[in-house]
Amino acid sequence: MDIHIDEDTCIGAGQCAMTAPEVFTQDDDGYSTVRPGKEDGGGSALVREAARACPVGAVRVTERVG
Repeated sequence: MDIHIDEDTCIGAGQCAMTAPEVFTQDDDGYSTVRPGKEDGGGSALVREAARACPVGAVRVTERVG
């Protein structure tokens, strides 16, 4: 899986970081980021739930092809 956060859409609500803190965090300005090395979800079962929790849909999870 691949995780992408649309930086132009993110409002810093932090729902992703609260739902899956082992994958998501917030930067110094309060915007969500993916923790280094966790771009593939790090095996967390909560990544998709974290994407659904985003109130503005800034978190996108896609499956890797091939």
